[in-house]
Amino acid sequence: MKKRLNVVLFEPEIPQNTGNIMRTCVAAGFMLHLIKPLGFDIDNPKFRRASTNHITWSEYTLYENFDDFAKKNKGEYFFMTRYGKKAPSDIDFKAIPSDMDIYLIFGKESTGIPPEILKENLDRCFRIPMAAECRSLNLSNAAAIAIYECLRQLGYPDLSFSEVQKGADYLESYDAVLEAVHPHC
Repeated sequence: MKKRLNVVLFEPEIPQNTGNIMRTCVAAGFMLHLIKPLGFDIDNPKFRRASTNHITWSEYTLYENFDDFAKKNKGEYFFMTRYGKKAPSDIDFKAIPSDMDIYLIFGKESTGIPPEILKENLDRCFRIPMAAECRSLNLSNAAAIAIYECLRQLGYPDLSFSEVQKGADYLESYDAVLEAVHPHC
């Protein structure tokens, strides 16, 4: 069995952040888990716009609360928090057995993950190093950083290293394409 990579959003409040994270999960091959209550209606056109309709391709699941999520998902949990004492690069994702799922858990924009959950998992808390004056990064930016650090360590499993839609040699053939569209320019 192959390890599954996951992002968990604990009570996300801002549809644009969740939409951006959903899009990143689709691009990165991660499953998305959303823990209620959500601060928006997932069927709202603003949310769909923020996700650039990636909801169509997204693998996501909704949960009533954290206990519901934890009961249904076993694996290695890592909690992004401003109170964490290690960087995502300090977590050895490669050392996690190949049959063990990885969950990167992010809190709601206003208050993060509840302290009672974090205190039970102090050794699993991490933060993105930043200037001391800065309280936090935008949630979707922080998620992208953590997602791609995990992928970097794992060698970007199942991801494409070349442009597929326009072709891997698009730039090499760009002059020919330009000449065909605009001859003698």
